[in-house]
Amino acid sequence: MHKIKLALISGLMLVLSGCGGADEPAEPPEKTAAELAYISDQSPIAKARLDAAIAPLFEDPAMAETRALLIMYGGKIIAERYGDGYDEDTRFISWSMAKSFTGALIGFLVADGRLVLDDPAPVPAWQRSGDPRGDITLRHLLHMSSGLDHTETGEPGGKSVFEADTNRMLFLDGAQDMAAYAEARPMEAKAGEKFEYSTASTIILSDIITRTLTKSTDPEVRHAVTLRFIRGRLLEPLGMDGSYPEFDSNGTLIGGSIIQATARDYAKFGEFLRNNGARKGAQHLPVSWVRFMKTSSENDPAYGGHIWLNKKRPEGRNPVLFPDNGPDTIFAALGHLGQQIVVSPEQKLTVVRLGKTQDDMLAPMSAQIGRIMALFPIDG
Repeated sequence: MHKIKLALISGLMLVLSGCGGADEPAEPPEKTAAELAYISDQSPIAKARLDAAIAPLFEDPAMAETRALLIMYGGKIIAERYGDGYDEDTRFISWSMAKSFTGALIGFLVADGRLVLDDPAPVPAWQRSGDPRGDITLRHLLHMSSGLDHTETGEPGGKSVFEADTNRMLFLDGAQDMAAYAEARPMEAKAGEKFEYSTASTIILSDIITRTLTKSTDPEVRHAVTLRFIRGRLLEPLGMDGSYPEFDSNGTLIGGSIIQATARDYAKFGEFLRNNGARKGAQHLPVSWVRFMKTSSENDPAYGGHIWLNKKRPEGRNPVLFPDNGPDTIFAALGHLGQQIVVSPEQKLTVVRLGKTQDDMLAPMSAQIGRIMALFPIDG
């Protein structure tokens, strides 16, 4: 009798499952107004449609863990969603998104006439006669084309993860004075000859910022002077009240890796660059400098002046962004584990995504950001 009951139940389940057709999965239930409330009524995209594109970032295991997603359209937040345990007051680590902040800070000093883009980089250790590092310019450093022997990550058959320069500089023997470590590395190519993404290059730029602002070698003075500059020229004018740059023991900004900020503050920085260095009608960073940041470098079309561009890269290099699905005017600050500030001037759009996504899952996550952005009209 027990076996008969099981057979009847199994057969009934088969009948019921076939009622909708074998190839027609059940439609998910429509979300309630409360579930869609994270999307503004001012969104130009219907809430259900926009949510359908955002939801996979939080719900699809193939995209790992998204902790925050914020969309600004026309200067207003039109969608803001957080994972469990995170909210608008949470400060998220920037990782390499910080590089674009450092690129903007260099721009202020160039605009002030205190640095010159194509002059030799003012690094005292490179000024000895015959030192090929004396040929390195700010442009080379900003374009990741210094020629210095900087290994960003471990490589099969090469340096291990513990031997890579970035990890040694940030966490091991170079951590007390990161700039000294980065500046001491020898050349492996002529300045300007090849592209090599390098956090150490940004640390050198961070040191240049500080030494331009003060001649003091006291770490506390270096820290205080640089932080005052960052707050006065960038954080306060942009209203980035929840942002905290971090410094090493020598008072050098860790400008390649570590800023702590809220999703809203990251969006404010993206909007600042979308508006060509202006905020609320005031021009803070020259338009010419933002244009430089968004112009392809000679050795990689997808990299500008410390910012990534939505363009195809040379063969053999990992793709970034989504050049086949969006205007080539899109640009982005990108960081380890899938941190993204993606900006599309033609669409009046800034998208911030923060979370924890390993390298093997970055492509589907980034492609989903592209799908979200593709929903929005191109201004014109």
